[in-house]
Amino acid sequence: MSEEQEILIVTSKLKKHIKSKGFNTAGTVAELLSNKVRELCDNALENTKKNKRKTLMDSDFE
Repeated sequence: MSEEQEILIVTSKLKKHIKSKGFNTAGTVAELLSNKVRELCDNALENTKKNKRKTLMDSDFE
């Protein structure tokens, strides 16, 4: 599995959280969320780069 396809979300914990709210989780949700996380990280890394740092910080997500 390539890095772009690797699941970044802990599926069991995601399913447990959603189940605790009274819902079920489709099999494609973890992949979709992983892609969203990649997108969020890539955007935040642009802020890291603009600030001439090598460390991704929480403020980079704003």
